[in-house]
Amino acid sequence: MKKKIAVLIPCFNESVTIEKVVRDYKRALPEADIYVYDNNSTDHTDEIARKAGAIVRYERRQGKGNVIRSMFQQVDADCYLMIDGDDTYPAENAREMCEYVLNDGVDMVIGDRLSSTYFTENKRAFHNFGNVLVRKLINGLFHSNVKDIMTGYRAFSKTFVKSFPVLSKGFEIETEMTIHALDKNFNLKEIPVTYRDRPEGSESKLNTFSDGFKVLRTIASLCRDYKPLFFFTILALLFFAVGMILFIPVFSEYLSTGLVLRFPTLFVSCMSFIIAMLMYVCGLILSVIAKKHRQLFELYLYQLEKTEE
Repeated sequence: MKKKIAVLIPCFNESVTIEKVVRDYKRALPEADIYVYDNNSTDHTDEIARKAGAIVRYERRQGKGNVIRSMFQQVDADCYLMIDGDDTYPAENAREMCEYVLNDGVDMVIGDRLSSTYFTENKRAFHNFGNVLVRKLINGLFHSNVKDIMTGYRAFSKTFVKSFPVLSKGFEIETEMTIHALDKNFNLKEIPVTYRDRPEGSESKLNTFSDGFKVLRTIASLCRDYKPLFFFTILALLFFAVGMILFIPVFSEYLSTGLVLRFPTLFVSCMSFIIAMLMYVCGLILSVIAKKHRQLFELYLYQLEKTEE
């Protein structure tokens, strides 16, 4: 049977570029269905996309994560290619990315901008810094070597799409996808892709600082969920350090005078030691639960694949 490809384009006020994006990907993948999900646009993005030949649907809850959730739930295909509607990702890599999913069993193909033209095309220095920082944090936490964590150009297998629990509401969604794939040991493939900055008249919806803070908060939250022993050990060490800082002067006074002169300080230091111990025990318990969850997820994937067959 012929395998079905779906091109997914989340959009919010992309009237300047959406027609070109739809036409480019129709030429690159003429057999694919092009879905444009409009996220409360006020510039007639939906009408332009429909005239260009796209299947237009709507997501009224604001945020890219909400759009991706609806896309993954509503669209059925064998391969999903996700792109942005701002014409920053040329269609020249589309066929290659889909072939990896359809023929080589790859679950997620990551379009790596950072190894290509991103740092020369992107004029926002803090965005460059943020991409590098997030990459180092996640690769350090998960002992991986993913070069572009936050790219919006990806191809997915049906297994990944139908088993990915979308929790993020906004632009943190790409980070969540990457962490989920690393934690669940999905088959990943990265290929360098050309990146170009937005054309004149097209404006980014990203806010460097607020969205950057959301991404870092998402990383911390997902670290707590996926790596609880590491997360709670860090907290335990912090409370232990506070306890030691408070305890050492009291203990030194006791050694020199034989008296405990600062009982409140001693009490707070003891409480810090107790909290540190509780944090570490919480990490141990939650790490066992997380491991059990990964085991159950593997069984769920097995059942999902048997159902698809």
